[in-house]
Amino acid sequence: MSQLQQGMGMLIATFHKYSGKEGDKLTLSKGELKDLLNAEMGDILGKTQDKAALDKIFKDLDANQDGTVDFQEYITLVACITMMCNEYFTKK
Repeated sequence: MSQLQQGMGMLIATFHKYSGKEGDKLTLSKGELKDLLNAEMGDILGKTQDKAALDKIFKDLDANQDGTVDFQEYITLVACITMMCNEYFTKK
């Protein structure tokens, strides 16, 4: 498998590692998103202790406003963070 295919597999596996713990296995609840952000992106974003900040992230991600973050909305988050990291590292 190519590195890109492995990366895609990791994105999918990471989503499903956290989704469904509190309900629908195809979506992330606010608590599941917090757990994912803390465990998987804590060293980039810092630990998500600020409830207001978490609420804003969740609201901004929940594009269809169904009260959950689906896979497409999760990928949007990962893509945005990846773009910010790319900009940061290419400026050095």
